[in-house]
This record gives sequence, structure tokens and C-alpha cells, in this order.
Amino acid sequence: MITVNDISVQFGGTTLFSNVSFAINENDKIALMGKNGAGKSTLLKIIAGASKPSSGNISAPKEAVIAYLPQHLLAKDNATVFEETSKAFAEIFTMKAEIEKINEELTVRTDYESDAYMALIERVSELSEKFYSIEEVNYEAEVEKVLKGLGFERSDFNRPTSEFSGGWRMRIELAKILLQKPDLILLDEPTNHIDIESVMWLEDFLINSAKAVIVISHDRAFVDNITNRTIEVTMGRIYDYKANYSYYLELRKDRRVHQQKAYDEQQKMIAENTEFIERFKGTYSKTNQVQSRVKMLEKLVLVEVDEVDNSSLRLKFPPAPRSGQYPVVVSELSKNYGEHVVFNNANLVIERGEKVAFVGKNGEGKSTMIKAIMGEIDFQGKMEIGHNAKIGYFAQNQASLLDENLSVFETIDQIAVGDIRTKIKDMLGAFMFSGDDITKKVKVLSGGEKTRLAMIKLLLEPVNVLILDEPTNHLDLKTKDIIKEALKDFDGTLILVSHDRDFLDGLAAKVFEFTHKRVKEHFEDVAGFLAHKKIENLREIEKKN
Repeated sequence: MITVNDISVQFGGTTLFSNVSFAINENDKIALMGKNGAGKSTLLKIIAGASKPSSGNISAPKEAVIAYLPQHLLAKDNATVFEETSKAFAEIFTMKAEIEKINEELTVRTDYESDAYMALIERVSELSEKFYSIEEVNYEAEVEKVLKGLGFERSDFNRPTSEFSGGWRMRIELAKILLQKPDLILLDEPTNHIDIESVMWLEDFLINSAKAVIVISHDRAFVDNITNRTIEVTMGRIYDYKANYSYYLELRKDRRVHQQKAYDEQQKMIAENTEFIERFKGTYSKTNQVQSRVKMLEKLVLVEVDEVDNSSLRLKFPPAPRSGQYPVVVSELSKNYGEHVVFNNANLVIERGEKVAFVGKNGEGKSTMIKAIMGEIDFQGKMEIGHNAKIGYFAQNQASLLDENLSVFETIDQIAVGDIRTKIKDMLGAFMFSGDDITKKVKVLSGGEKTRLAMIKLLLEPVNVLILDEPTNHLDLKTKDIIKEALKDFDGTLILVSHDRDFLDGLAAKVFEFTHKRVKEHFEDVAGFLAHKKIENLREIEKKN
């Protein structure tokens, strides 16, 4: 068992949290929840040993292995994918090499009675006991299984890690963590850079093969599926629920109702006693009663109601100008880069008002198809953009296209028209820009903040075809809900590329699957598509056996 003992963290004069304690049991699957800035990532770093608390400590058994996947990596690029992933077993390989070296030395030495010889005997015995207690593993097969589960092809194994994007290198780090079979896995936003199939594989691994897990994630379906416990960080305290995320929301709602009732009753009691004190403080016969009530109020522990974001802002897209019946028609479209074929003879028709999802493994051509629709790349085949189609496009690099010299407020004020101009601060607040944040220059914002700002810009543009390529990677659950509701109400055509099932669920009514250099049309929503895919995968497994 690993325990967090009275952890406190102060930054300057601000207390992030104080005297936080909880135990992590062997098979706990914990969701760490709380609003942005509550201290979730800081707490994870402290448990990982990557940061020090102001006070308190983490206690763990001597042999316990704690593995940590941060949101951002500083990876070195001096190995192939397979070599880098195999470093998960570095300690075992080092142990084996040392055993072989000592055994070789023992065969040639003749000072059997010396202290040095006996020390070697003790060392090799200790190492051998530890080494041979480890379950025999085919390391290469294990590396291959995990890499393929996380979306790598066999042809990727010998490619240098430097050829891969940050998201793919994050997967390599995740593979190394999973292969170590640690006692505790700490994951900070692990699903941001992996596709739906890899998320499903990761879920299965964490549920069936991992020991204890603590995860921070804005992917509600992922959190619900893998966790059996939720720890909420709020106002410097924690609340610990033996429940997954959805059930925790219900329990938290009940808790806040009881808190509010207790708060209201206490405030009423304080008001009554204060009135009594003011009324009778000069009355001799009431002196003892007045002093008694003053002392009682001084000792009173005030009831606090946990912060609740009561903003009821409902974002709406401007009415979509009417487009032609078919805003996007693709016929026999093919794209290749040199000898690498992305897809062949793709056909798809998207009708006015349809909301569709592009899904499939990374590298199968989803973003390439969008670039073809946007006219950003050349291709073979036919692409027709319908009459009066006005496209709003949120690319994966959208944040980098903002004017860095404008402030947050100026960025939105430049494009806001009509009544929305009176609600710019409310809208910025809903996307977690408040107080001094709105005067910050774009150049000093984090990647996540820029993404949120770019999303607000898109909400204000009068378009009739919206194309969103991985829009939710840096958005918390509340912000995603706001956007999802706005997209449901959007009366134009919507094309979504996303691996976030909860975001897609109830939003996209049709799925285009990019797989094996083809585009397959599925006349079902994402929930139906995933159910269908699971059956398909089971059949494939049965065929192999």
C-alpha cells in the first residue's frame, strides 16, 4: 500500500492544498478530478517523486515501482522505436549481465577463502534470487504486443523515434510504463494523443493487467470505464468517493446540497446571535448571555460550501447560411506520398445538415482527407465543394495560427458582432479566461489556453460547414460539454475528427471509418459503430484460432 501523508503545497502566499491524506491500495483505479488549477497535476508529480511538497510525505514499500506519464515529455531521440521501448526492461537486462559477469569471474578466481570472493558469492546469490523470481517473459514478444496495441505497425519498429510526432513519442513512453508492470501507474491525460482503438486497448490493459492506477483525464468514457474510485481536489481539500466518475457526480451534487443546507442554517444562527449581541450589549442583566454568545461565535467553525461554477452560459453558433444540398462530394479520390499510399479510390457524400465523424487509427488518412477538402494538398480523383459552402476549419495546429501580439480579449473583440459583444467576458469565463487572464498576450499563453481561444473564435464565425480536427485535446469536461451542446444546436454541416467517444456520442449520426487504405461508410452513430467493431474484432480473433 502507498500512502499520501498530510501533503501541503504553497506557491508564494497561495495554498494549493493542505494536509491531504489518502491511501492507494493494490488494485485501486482512481480518477483524480477537479477544475483546472486545483492542483491535480501537482499532486500526481509529488506522488511520482518529480516534485516536493511544502510539507508531508509519500510512503511506499521499498520495492514498490511507481511509473509516471506526464502531459508533456522531453524525449531524447537516439534510438529506434523498438530499442527505446525495450528500455522498459533495462534493469532486468543489467541484472542478467551482472550475474553473467560475476559467474565468469568466479570461475577464474582461486582465492576461495577471501572476503572479496565471499562478497561476490553473496552478490550473485542476491541478484540470482531476484532475477529468477521474475516471471519468465519473452521480452521481444511483449514489446511487440504493447506497441501494436498502441497503434504502431511492425514497419515502425526500426524507425528512429525522431521521425515521430510528440503524440507518437508519448505512446512510446506509455508502452515503456505498461511493460514495467509497476505497482502504481500515474497517467496525466493519456488519451490526448491516441485514437479510439488504442484507447479501447489501453482501457482493457489497465482494467485487466495493471495494478493500481491514478489517472487525470478529460475523456469521460475512458474514466468511467477504467476507474472504481474518484478523488476530487477542490478548495485545498480532497473528497474521496468509492465510485466511478458518473456516480461521483451524483454523490457530489448530494454533498453540496447538504453543505448548502448546513451553511444556510449556520448563517441564520450567526445572524440571530449577532442581532442579540447588538441589541443587549449595553444591558447589565444580559451581560453574561452576551459574553457567552460572543465567545461561542469566536469559536465557531464556519461551514464552507465547495465552489460550484454556476455559469449557465449557453453558446450558440450564428445561424448557418444555407448551402447546397451536398456541401462535400468525394469521388474516386486517392492520395499517396511517394510509395506510401494513404487511401485509394475513396468515395463519400455529405449532405446539408449532416453531422458525421471521421474515425480510424492514426495515420489512416483522416486529417489528409480534411486537407484535401480544404484544398491544402493535391490528390488524384474528384473533390466537389457544394454551392455556397462556407467552411469553418479547426486544425490540430489551430492554436499556432493566432496573432500572438493581441490580448485574449482583443482576439475575440475583433471578430465578435451584434449582441455577443456584450457577453465576451462571459464567454471567455466559460472557457476559463477570467480576471487578469483576458489582458494576457496570446504569446504568453500555454498550448491548452491557445486551443481554447481558437475554439471561441470558431464559435463566432458565420459558416455552414464546420470541420473540427481533434478539437477537444486540451479542453476540460465542462468546456467540452458547452461546445458539444453548441454543436448539437448548430444547423449547418459538421465533420468531426476525434478519438473522444463521449464527445462524439449523441453528436455524430454517421461514421466514416478510415482503415486499410479505404474509407468505409457506417450508417450508425459512434456507439453503434463501436459495438459493431468489437464484434468484428472478436470474429477476427476466432478466425485466427
